[in-house]
Amino acid sequence: SFQNEINEVPFFDVQLPYELALKIFRYLGKAELGRCAQVSRTWKTLAEDEVLWYRLCQEEGYLSDMSISDHSCWKLALKNCRARERTLKYNWKNRIGAVSQLRYELGKVLCDVHSWDGVVVAGYTSGEVRLWDTRTWDYTAPILEAVQGPGDAGPRPHVSFVRINSSLAVAAHEDGTVSVWNLLLGREPIHHYQHNQKIQALALGPEGAAVATASGFEVKVEAPDDRGFWHTTATFEIQKLVNFLNLVPDVTGSPVAVAAAEDIVYLLKAEDPGKILHSVYGQPVTCLDVSAQEAAFGIKTFGWLLNEPNQILLYNLETNQCLTKVGNSMGDFTCVNLHDSPPHMLVAGNKDRRVRVFDVRRGESVCSLYAHQLGVSAVQMDDWKIVSGGEEGLVCVWDQRMGTKLWEMHARHPVRHVWFNSHSLITANIPEERNPRGSGSADDDPAVHRKYRGIIYSYEFSGEQLAGDSVLPICRSSYDELTGYSYNIGLAVPYDSI
Repeated sequence: SFQNEINEVPFFDVQLPYELALKIFRYLGKAELGRCAQVSRTWKTLAEDEVLWYRLCQEEGYLSDMSISDHSCWKLALKNCRARERTLKYNWKNRIGAVSQLRYELGKVLCDVHSWDGVVVAGYTSGEVRLWDTRTWDYTAPILEAVQGPGDAGPRPHVSFVRINSSLAVAAHEDGTVSVWNLLLGREPIHHYQHNQKIQALALGPEGAAVATASGFEVKVEAPDDRGFWHTTATFEIQKLVNFLNLVPDVTGSPVAVAAAEDIVYLLKAEDPGKILHSVYGQPVTCLDVSAQEAAFGIKTFGWLLNEPNQILLYNLETNQCLTKVGNSMGDFTCVNLHDSPPHMLVAGNKDRRVRVFDVRRGESVCSLYAHQLGVSAVQMDDWKIVSGGEEGLVCVWDQRMGTKLWEMHARHPVRHVWFNSHSLITANIPEERNPRGSGSADDDPAVHRKYRGIIYSYEFSGEQLAGDSVLPICRSSYDELTGYSYNIGLAVPYDSI
């Protein structure tokens, strides 16, 4: 009511209309608005106007999907968001939270894992594909069913690759079959296709509904049309075997793929079939990642030229020009993450056991961490931390600015997948050996011993009751409750906080 009475706001010796005064206050930050609120009753009303605090909230990146009418007090909303962020950061740094194992107990070995926004998909040697939604914690892990052919009575072939995004899950099997499921429509595949040979690479964009697979000397891109019917949108013939394959995100029109085949990197567009992005004879590509505008890949030089060690090249996908070359290490770059990194940054892991962060505008290394004993196999970073996984099974969390290790976690097999957001972390240790000793069909026990199977961990760092209420009761069991702990349940973890 008081605000409605204010038409003129005193600005020293001038009276300004409220709207004009509000426009002046839009240039102030949080601290200045707080000081202005102490000047007078009129200025306090002005400094606490919802429009100002809503804009500050949006500028700091909080609640960006909300409209101004969704909150009655945006100043309090901003305060709560900042407090939650501080709590999360503290929990991450001090490893405060809950950990669960996403374990699948039928004695089969883990083959591949992928995740998107807390939803995890895993493929096993039994040929089964499982989903976990770690955002809800009251899930059962549903099995995504395969297409059953007439002669499918025997054991199914191993899963070679799995991928997931906001709407789809995809799995490729050893026999060259590819199944696509819609996560909203249930467990039956919506699309299924076949390659004649083993599949070497599978790609699914973070959004959208296109799948790319590489088998032999062929890359296939499959997508649904306007009516939802899936078909092959493009097939590309390539002279060499594809090692890495990515779909470019946020592409309008027909899907665009980037494929690395030994020492050649192709940009695969339907209208321009065999565009070579990069090719240097005898210098194979060792890792690849793609963002909406750029592709980053590691190059292995065989030391013909001692002044040119292994590097990461960054190409612009619009102009097809090399923007910069970064890194010069004796080891091969084994993994690179461009898509999830902050703007103008990329993080890469190397066989020389180091994790390096590069500023691509300056073309130089920002920090280098001596991380793992056997080489780095997975990396991701945000604006303050880095999570890295190694061939020896160690997951490390680093404070990027300090260059220090905050904590680490060890499991038996190489870390092949690392994903995190502000409040959760998913890691997967996947065995190299798909048929470990003592697990053959001739043995008495067809089940593989637990330690050979591989493992997926899910960590939750959010401060809401330390995720205690959202974790399954079996995961909250302690040593003194005998009834609460059962070795038969893979989710049973005797520690409810790590």
